[in-house]
Amino acid sequence: MSLCVTRAAMSEPQCARPAAPIGRSGRLAGKRALVTGAGSGIGRGIALAFAAHGARVFGADLRAAAALETQCVADEQGAPLAGTSAADVTDPRAVRALVDAANECLGGIDVLVTAAATAVFAPIEDLAYEDWQLTLRAELDSVFLCCKAAWPLLKRQGGSIINFASANAYLTLEGSPALAHCAGKGGVLAMTRQLALEGAPHGIRANTISPGMIRTGATAALLMDPAFSETVLRHAMIKRVGAPEDIAWCAIFLASDESAWITAADINVDGGATAL
Repeated sequence: MSLCVTRAAMSEPQCARPAAPIGRSGRLAGKRALVTGAGSGIGRGIALAFAAHGARVFGADLRAAAALETQCVADEQGAPLAGTSAADVTDPRAVRALVDAANECLGGIDVLVTAAATAVFAPIEDLAYEDWQLTLRAELDSVFLCCKAAWPLLKRQGGSIINFASANAYLTLEGSPALAHCAGKGGVLAMTRQLALEGAPHGIRANTISPGMIRTGATAALLMDPAFSETVLRHAMIKRVGAPEDIAWCAIFLASDESAWITAADINVDGGATAL
């Protein structure tokens, strides 16, 4: 879902180049990918990009309508998805059913992208325990469940797991009460290193991408606040907010054989924010 934010509101300088268009290629030809969170934002961007670069993609989202919308966009772009499904990735039974459906559709899984996530943002004094638990289930448990369910399929011929940490796993951002989100993404970062160790004998690579602030429907309200937008840009070297395509390019690389000797890595795609 695109976010309608004017350049003036974001105060982005003219020298900040936009994300490169995804284009088409055969870089992922022969790859079979399951992408969660494919109904919007980063997940949608990756699902569309993978299909455009030759992968057969099965997209999943909590909302069936959102997953189907992504399918329609893919059809319009001439790089259709192999299939879509609605799935609650915090439910073990639903995740097992999702992986079975993807396996049946694709004939195996070579790439698992766990982009689905939900977080409640509130300072500790206002953060209810139920919201803390919800965030950790959505951002940490979901990754564990998807990786566990797909593991036997990935072991058959090796594969690539792409999980999502965050710039918030490394730093805090004034104006963003991201306590639960920081905890969840820090957990994903550590868990993925262990997955890489356990997967290496089976040819399974596991890496994380740590996005900075990305323009999606989920960040719309925050980015419409000029003060918060100014804070975001002040804490980045490249003075613009990221786009799903910025993350998709990194995911294409990690899914491809070009990254065959890369595992247990975390790639910061954040305009330099974590280096300041």
